[in-house]
Amino acid sequence: MHISESANIGKNVKLGHNLIIEDNVVIHDNVIIGHNVVIKEDTIIEKGCVIADNTILGKKPFKASSSATTEEKILPPLVLGEYVTIGANCVVYRGANLKDYVFVGDLASIREDVEIGEYTIIGRGVTVENKTKIGKYVKIETEAYITAISIVEDYCFIAPEVTFTNDNFLGRTEERKKYFKGPIVRKGARIGANATILPGIEIGEDALIAAGAVVTRNVPPRKIFAGVPAKELRDVPEEQLLKNQKFYKE
Repeated sequence: MHISESANIGKNVKLGHNLIIEDNVVIHDNVIIGHNVVIKEDTIIEKGCVIADNTILGKKPFKASSSATTEEKILPPLVLGEYVTIGANCVVYRGANLKDYVFVGDLASIREDVEIGEYTIIGRGVTVENKTKIGKYVKIETEAYITAISIVEDYCFIAPEVTFTNDNFLGRTEERKKYFKGPIVRKGARIGANATILPGIEIGEDALIAAGAVVTRNVPPRKIFAGVPAKELRDVPEEQLLKNQKFYKE
């Protein structure tokens, strides 16, 4: 176990075995940290968080020579808000900011320049790439892939194995770098399992994308789209709209 002398650890913090806590880490009261956890320098963990075994917090990104979206720059510390839960074998990068009560399942990866709002659930094996913003009360289920430069607004639902994309040129030509953009998913929209969303597509508020769809054009609010390529099917039923759900808070 290695705990830096400059780390600041609060009251009633439970520490597992074989930990590495680097310089200037701040851990507030009543945090639980499992075995074999690595907490990189400057990371801030607010009160009541739970960090499961074999997780790495505050990792700096490596830049591949051919990477088009990873920048070499100074990043702010990783910040975990109050009562955040991070599962086993996760990697959460420096420069991410997870707000209060976020839940992250086992084997998830959350990159730098990512913001995740209150009470959002990031499922098992989900990847959230860099420069992405995710709102509050969002649910992203098992092994979904959220590409870089994406936006997911409040109360969205993203089913297992959904794939976001951000490069219409599929890695060819330098010109493509001017046009990188992930999807924008507006408030309350829902995306079914195994759907693929093409770069820069906007899915309107309360829209629904059927399982297996390939979305190649913008989707208007409160419409159901299905198929390959996805086409408008009908309106979202009134009883399914976000404003009519008991859990919805303005």
